Amino acid sequence: METRHPGHVAVLGQLARDLVLQVDAVPDAGGSSPVRQRRELLGGKGANHALGLRQLGNAVELIAVAGDDPAGASALHEAVEQGIGVACAARRGTTALLVDVVDSGGARRLLEHVPGDALLTADDVHRASAAITAADTVCLQLQQPAEALLAAAEIATRAQARIVLDGAIEGDARDELLTRAQVVRADAAEAALLTGREIGDLDAARRAAAELLRRGPELVAIGVPGAGDLIAWHGDDAFLRFADSRVVDVTGGGDAFLAGLVTGVRRGWSPERSGRLAAAAASATVQLLGGRPELGRLRPDGAQ
Repeated sequence: METRHPGHVAVLGQLARDLVLQVDAVPDAGGSSPVRQRRELLGGKGANHALGLRQLGNAVELIAVAGDDPAGASALHEAVEQGIGVACAARRGTTALLVDVVDSGGARRLLEHVPGDALLTADDVHRASAAITAADTVCLQLQQPAEALLAAAEIATRAQARIVLDGAIEGDARDELLTRAQVVRADAAEAALLTGREIGDLDAARRAAAELLRRGPELVAIGVPGAGDLIAWHGDDAFLRFADSRVVDVTGGGDAFLAGLVTGVRRGWSPERSGRLAAAAASATVQLLGGRPELGRLRPDGAQ
């Protein structure tokens, strides 16, 4: 895969406040349960991507929407403290809130309050065009509106930046984005939406990866339920089994995986080596409550 002159990574995605609650068990209707641990922190997939990338040594600019409220100001302040650029973040409305309830067995329930004005618009993207143009890599969280994603992909293509897709989107926008992208990461459910193929095992993941590669990307990562992650590129693939470690909370594992994968790709590593960094980042994150990565120990020397 071509190595571009290093600059920074532009991440387009969600910024939110995360409220994480650990309980022994989720109560039935009408019941209650004591909270064993509580965390309130910067969250949302876009912010998680940006934080993981920054911890692995990448310069990052986050393009997202923070509410015009105290929660939004706090989230942006926390991002800046973590070394993430937020000059292009829009401010309006109410900051998105994600409530992550995790039981003692590691199962989670996620409650999401994401107002419409907490999503990116094409106008937001155009106002951030200088940051996108200056990036060597642009990561697009596909849960954002299609108009914003397509606008960002167009700017990134003109700037000859590497485009990375995370998640799934349907319709005409899916086909356009896959044609423009160099890297795609999706869990099993997302890969099924992208390809129309159910991903129940490794063979199904290989078929889905082959289809995605035919549509434009150079590197594809697909989650195999309960087993691991498939990294596929033209002519070969590698399957990375889940590490044998205790899972505390699966929140943020995929976000950390993306951060590791992009870090390796930006350094010109082989797909398999990039995938191993991604798997290590995901494994480290799911051992923590709340999806907040702590990836500094995995940072490659000289990462930019």
